[in-house]
Amino acid sequence: MSEALLYLTGTIRSFGRVDKGASFLDHNEMERRRGITIYSKQARFYYGDTEFTLIDTPGHADFSAEMERVLKVLDYAVLLISAADGIRGQTETIWRLLSEYRVPVFVFFNKMDQDGADREQLLRLFRSSLSPDGIDFGEKDRDVFYDQAAMCSEEAMDRYLETGEVPMELLVEMIARRKLFPCFFGSALKMEGVRELLEVLDCYTMPGQYPDEFGARVIKILRDPDGSRLTMMKITGGILKNKAVLPDGTEGSKINQIRIYNGTRFTLRDEAAAGEICCVTGLKESYAGQGYGTESDSPAPLVIPILNYRVILSQGQDPMKVLPQFRVLEEENPELTVSWEEEKQEIHVCVMGEVQLEILTSMLAERFGITASFDSGEVMYKETITAPVIGSGHFEPLRHYAEVHFLMEPLERGSGLVFESRVRSDSLSVNWQRLILTHLSEKQHKGVLTGSPITDMKISLVAGKAHLKHTEGGDFRQAVYRAVRQGLMMADNLLLEPYYRFVLELPSSGVGRAMTDLERFGAQFGVPETKANGAVSVIRGRGPVSVLKDYPAEIAAYTKGQGSVAFFNDGYDVCHDQEEVILRKGYDPLADVRNTPDSVFCSHGAGYIVPYDEAYEHMHVLNGLSAGEEEALQNVSRAAERSGSKTAETERRIGTEEIEEILSHISRNKDKDKKPGTNWKRRFGTKESTVPAGEPVPRVSSRIFSPEEAEYTVVDGYNVIFAWPELADLARINIDSARDALIDLLTHYKGMISGEVIAVFDAYRVKGRQSERTRYQNIQLVYTAEEETADQYIEKFTNEYGKKSRIAVVTSDHLEQIITRGQGCMLISSRDFRQHLERLQEEMRRKYFSDK
Repeated sequence: MSEALLYLTGTIRSFGRVDKGASFLDHNEMERRRGITIYSKQARFYYGDTEFTLIDTPGHADFSAEMERVLKVLDYAVLLISAADGIRGQTETIWRLLSEYRVPVFVFFNKMDQDGADREQLLRLFRSSLSPDGIDFGEKDRDVFYDQAAMCSEEAMDRYLETGEVPMELLVEMIARRKLFPCFFGSALKMEGVRELLEVLDCYTMPGQYPDEFGARVIKILRDPDGSRLTMMKITGGILKNKAVLPDGTEGSKINQIRIYNGTRFTLRDEAAAGEICCVTGLKESYAGQGYGTESDSPAPLVIPILNYRVILSQGQDPMKVLPQFRVLEEENPELTVSWEEEKQEIHVCVMGEVQLEILTSMLAERFGITASFDSGEVMYKETITAPVIGSGHFEPLRHYAEVHFLMEPLERGSGLVFESRVRSDSLSVNWQRLILTHLSEKQHKGVLTGSPITDMKISLVAGKAHLKHTEGGDFRQAVYRAVRQGLMMADNLLLEPYYRFVLELPSSGVGRAMTDLERFGAQFGVPETKANGAVSVIRGRGPVSVLKDYPAEIAAYTKGQGSVAFFNDGYDVCHDQEEVILRKGYDPLADVRNTPDSVFCSHGAGYIVPYDEAYEHMHVLNGLSAGEEEALQNVSRAAERSGSKTAETERRIGTEEIEEILSHISRNKDKDKKPGTNWKRRFGTKESTVPAGEPVPRVSSRIFSPEEAEYTVVDGYNVIFAWPELADLARINIDSARDALIDLLTHYKGMISGEVIAVFDAYRVKGRQSERTRYQNIQLVYTAEEETADQYIEKFTNEYGKKSRIAVVTSDHLEQIITRGQGCMLISSRDFRQHLERLQEEMRRKYFSDK
């Protein structure tokens, strides 16, 4: 088709053929040898009053990613459908991509000269399988044409009923808005129907409208025969001038040449205008999908490689030395993903299929002289989480400091990774927040089940801390990596695998065997359809790639070549044999020292490692949550419970000067520091500290007395609820029930001690709420006022009575712990209080039975 378009418009003098290795655009040696298109190429031609830029894209499924990146810059597309094959799986894949990128489409049914090609049947098939708005433009200007076109939009129907036809300008608009799809029938080889297509392209298309401000989008990276690096881009606004400077990595680079290609030949230009596609030299770090000027980077591609292979090099070849050559090919081919396994010193590649693997083998040998083969391969697994969780990371060797807390939430399948910050700029500077998000996105984070990449997750920065003197950029990199890993270790993880959608055609006599196989594979499929008077059956369904990828050979065998199956990618879903895969891979996340979940803290001038399951207790920043995140808080509580008991003796020691500074700071900023949250959750986030990292400070002395001797036991109610698993589980169902259960336990506790028991509950988000203090049986209940947290109430209480009374405060809130110690009060963590209560109850039971 490309040859026919170029030949009929006078762009080329001779008509070449792909299967003869003589086509104008398929000039690569591998393309000529195989008779298929592998790389997208550009040509220019004129017809009528229109100048066209033609991009010829691959049709093979293994090179769908090459085709997809071109779709993002098209004004129109011509979709070729073989009349002999009809609508196949790959046709549906391409149509779905065209729909996703909102590309107007002209459809050409090719090879109509072959026996059995039926125009009416093909049109019916198109309308039933792809779109009901396909219109035969071979009948243009006839009544039946206008009748069918009028059915495609209400406006067209109104005009048709008024005038008996649909005006040309409305048809042009309907095509551009994908309300109508012109269909043509012919043979590109014999140039039948191609001129009619050209005439419609000239009359029924309109040029794009572009802004005056400069914008451009990178289509691909390639290299010319001399090895020069080329960046192929479409100008989407303004003008790109030669010698202009564009952002390139961390700096800017000057455009040395602007090339307009036509096949293998090019002309040099001083500038490229909006709507043109050009190749530029001079950019060293550009990448496919990158946006310049008014254009943002393209979203992640829909077509992704799913088959993973280990590279086997010939004897004497060092994997580390050949890795750069693999990176060059990865840069040029987005459907190729290269990874380096440091522990095993191995190169792995992810590809779309075996044809691409064969091409890769040839490219390595011909371009770089590398002899390589590949193992049998497996599908590319991914991992995600099933429920929200907090991930915390701390990095504090001597004279370094960084801490971050992430809220990690699962997303819908196919969402990928989403990063955001929810921290205010007065809690952590914007520059640090940007750096944290950069470190999040710069690395492919491994899961903890099989070491596969993570996906379908939203990771939000909810708290962080830097040091004015000791924090460097690399410190946050370490903290970020450890926080993500720690969150994964504490989460409920799920293994994902790629799925195919399939269309299986075979003789009806083989349907029973096929359905039995599909059930064995764990595939989902519908009721078989029949065609050709019942002789042929069609089964449509969905199933794991790992079990379906080798099925075509099996189908061909038991149908004696009469059956076929078409696959197209359908994203990732739950792995059907997760336990078997995990066991087979044998991945130990704790042995992966390059992806450690542990944190590094500092004491007495030396750093020490805190295991991931104990790290929560050592963190310096409160990890707070906003409204609607109860489930995440539950996970935090359960994770802390698993980390084991930590008494006040193991908490971070802090000096009197810092306490005075914190108390003064809180007093000045009570209103400013309020954070949104549910009516039972504490605030989160602190200001950036000026405490010297790693320097030991004297512990604040408190008066020594036992919990039973306390004159006042002040309990942070909701903090205790979410620290005790049984109450936390109850709170998830009904928070009032959990609060009542805690109150009953506190009344029992009051019966075993002599002092007062005061339970404080947050109500600072209950609009119009006034502070309320009541007595329930033998204890006092305090519900804070609107705009007041339990932290603030306890702070005021200890500040007023701490110097003259023995006060014990029950909480695991780090900021409250600092304030409590500063007032000379006793601190009891929520878990220690639970153990203390259970011990007193046990003593009472023993005394009761001994007295009897």
